[in-house]
Amino acid sequence: MRNSFEVIVIGAGSMGMSAGYYLAKRGIRTLMIDSYDPPHENGSHHGEPRLIRHAYSGGMPYINLALEADRLWRELEAASGHKLFVRSGVLNMADRSAGKFITRLPGCSEAGVQVEMLDASEVHRRWAGITLPESYEAMYEPNAGYLYSEQCIAAYRKLALAEGAMLLPYNPVQHIQADGAGVRVRTRAGEFSADQLIITAGAWFKSLEPFVTLPIRAVRKTVGWFGTGVHLYDAGIFPGFTLETNEGGYYGFPNIGGAGIKIGRHDGGLPWAPGEQAAPFGHLEEDEGDLRRTLSAFLPQSAGELLRGAVCKYELTPDEDFIIDRHPHYANVLLAGGFSGHGFKFASSVGALLADLIQQVSSTADLNTFSLSRFNHIKS
Repeated sequence: MRNSFEVIVIGAGSMGMSAGYYLAKRGIRTLMIDSYDPPHENGSHHGEPRLIRHAYSGGMPYINLALEADRLWRELEAASGHKLFVRSGVLNMADRSAGKFITRLPGCSEAGVQVEMLDASEVHRRWAGITLPESYEAMYEPNAGYLYSEQCIAAYRKLALAEGAMLLPYNPVQHIQADGAGVRVRTRAGEFSADQLIITAGAWFKSLEPFVTLPIRAVRKTVGWFGTGVHLYDAGIFPGFTLETNEGGYYGFPNIGGAGIKIGRHDGGLPWAPGEQAAPFGHLEEDEGDLRRTLSAFLPQSAGELLRGAVCKYELTPDEDFIIDRHPHYANVLLAGGFSGHGFKFASSVGALLADLIQQVSSTADLNTFSLSRFNHIKS
């Protein structure tokens, strides 16, 4: 393996593998370094699928990034020859008093994102497996759906390597040095140099301190798959969904190929740090109990036998907006992290955006929302 590259990517998961592909496709000599062998069970992409939706509460920066991601996922699907994206529709549900959806409508109208507003009775009429209180409303996105996250990473990996990128798995980064002349990254395999560096380390950003210190905290998250015994929740009939309750925020997927209905909770989670062993699913009664109670209340015929449970990790910023910016001290180092449990859908467009930033290509993306400067009041 050569030791000198134009770009090194630290963290070859969702964002890093995508960036590696788009860089290599543009003829840029790229090395991707990861502590594991992606796709793997230690990252935020574990436990597919992942939702992709476009009617975002964060406004136009997110909506535009989601629409570009949609286009690039379809390109990846065509290039890989594998089914990666299913337009199942996504049903977003919340109590009307929370006003969750009204603020999203202007952005949807501006961007041409199709949505339908439904009351509780109309939701039940369309999807008999859902029972909502009368005070609830829903926003349905017919063109949204879900991505097979691990297959997406595998597709990007195969194509990136075919374009000439190199991957160094099972090599945690030991040291990073940067200056105006370039960067040097040391792992147990040796020292590698590059003109520029991208760090997409996910929940492992803390392991790279003090070279980079970001306001990111990592948490252990759990998801479960439950048997239904009925066809109401089958893929092709039932949509992906998000659900806001008094207890918290949840998301889920239809029963795909008999795997069971998948549900996870967005908020909460146990603190986790690099080097720690995340407790397996079922370590806490709430791992299953919280998910089962939510299904029983809102999707009552779906709370059958627990077929499977999995653990993944979130990397959260204080405001749950992303970080996509240059290192505060090194202009040749790009940082992308803090995707806060809602980032995978954007992996395609974020990867392409990082490649644009490396090449200093003008982009239509509004990066102010993702700037590190918004945390200037936070002491590291």
